[in-house]
Order: sequence, then C-alpha cells, then structure tokens
Amino acid sequence: MRIIENLPPAKAWEGIVTDPFTQRSTKPRQCGFTMVIDKGLGLLETESLLELAGDYIDYIKLAFGTSALYDRALLAKKIMLIRSYNVDVYPGGTFLEVAMLQGRLERFVAHTVDLGFTALEVSDGTITLSMEKRKRAILTGIGAGLKVITEVGKKDSSIKPPLAHLRDQIGHDLGMGASHVIVEGRESGKGVGVYDSNGGVIFVDIEELLANLADTNAIVWETPLKNQQESMIARFGPDVNLGNIPPQEILAVESLRRGLRGDTLRIYLERMSHQPVGV
Repeated sequence: MRIIENLPPAKAWEGIVTDPFTQRSTKPRQCGFTMVIDKGLGLLETESLLELAGDYIDYIKLAFGTSALYDRALLAKKIMLIRSYNVDVYPGGTFLEVAMLQGRLERFVAHTVDLGFTALEVSDGTITLSMEKRKRAILTGIGAGLKVITEVGKKDSSIKPPLAHLRDQIGHDLGMGASHVIVEGRESGKGVGVYDSNGGVIFVDIEELLANLADTNAIVWETPLKNQQESMIARFGPDVNLGNIPPQEILAVESLRRGLRGDTLRIYLERMSHQPVGV
C-alpha cells in the first residue's frame, strides 16, 4: 500500500473525480445549509464529527431542552469547539417555549449569549404564540446579536394548522428579520409538516406553502429521513436547506447533494438525458 505523507490540505479525490452536481456551494454558504440535530453528543464525539464533516455542517441544534442538562463549563467548551469550525450553534426551540411560558424570554436570550450560542430558534410547536409574541421574541434575539431562526408547524400530528396560516407566519417572521424559517418535521419525519404518516412528502402542500414566497432559500426543511432529503434535493436542487440531520448521516446527505449516491446520481442522469434511466 502506498503511504502518502505531508500532503497539503485537499479532499481525498480532488482532481480525480468531479461531483455530478457541480453547483453545490461551499462554506460560507448563502444557501444549502445543513443543520444537525444533536441529542447528546459528548465533547469527543462532537470534535470527531466536526473534524470529519465540519465543512458540510452549518448549524448544530442542541435538541429540545438538552442543553439544560449539561454542566455549564462543559456546555461552554462544547459551544466554543463548534464555533471554532465556523458552525453556528443554538438551543432547541422547545426550550425557548418553556422560557416564554415562564415569562423569562429576556433572561433566556441574555443567557444564550453569555454561554456563547450564536443563534436562537423561535417556535411554537407545542405552545401557541400570537404574532405579537413571535415578533417580540424575534426582535429580542436580533437585538442581542443572535441569528434568529423561526419554525412553523406543530409537533402534535393531530394538530394541522392551515397552510395559509403557516404561510402568513413565514412572511411575518422574515419581515421581522428572521434569517430563515424552519418547516416542522420533528426527528421522526412522520405525520407532521409536509409529511404523511409514513414520512412521504406531500408535494401539493409544499407548493401551497411556498405560493408567492419571494425567496425559497429562506426555508429550511426538516428532513430526518433519506427519502425526504432526496425529494427536497430533486425539487429544489443540491443547495436546498435541510435540517434535523442525524450526526451520523452528514456525509451521506452531502453525497446526496453532490450526486455521489445512487438516488441522486439517477436524478442527474435523467436530467442529462431528459428521460428516465433504465434499470
């Protein structure tokens, strides 16, 4: 086996094989974000993840209220590590919902900054926020110097807000200065948002949700399942914003984006030939 030492930094196959989807952007990205859902990675696991795949991660969300369970010094160290790889990091939206229920929005946001987080998620997946309260939360986060991402949709699959209402929320949040709006998909990807009970994508709901939206790059689709990732890439291209990606799936998702996986290589070939690829 040939041992290669002292090589300059480069991807392992650079100059040998070209990505089929060559339009995939690199960091710092204006679109095509990948958000990782972190449900409890240790410091060493986080460092290993970032060393391997930091180039393909834009946001790490410490899911739901998990950040409340960390030792403060360990949490600050983990946040610093994440930021050193030019990755934004934020606590889960459900945790902010708890703070708002307790009337502690301003204290929560100030502590978010003190701990070193770079972003804030404003959601009402479980509670209900009026447009005025959403506005207050968004502006409080922006005023504190945080990137504000909001989320629309409910976590309870029995509650289906009208798409027109979600569309109004998206327009409202972006108008208030939110950088992006997440469409709820949970970590299961089933029976919520634009997904049916089996995790299939309801494309007619997507088109209705995006009707008259000037910039579809402002939307982040939570896509924990492979078929959802593939469907969004097929619909919007490799630079679609994808969220709730499990840490162990980062390279697999990036391969989908670049056409380096059979599912999206087929899409590339179909577009090149303008006809379905035979089996």
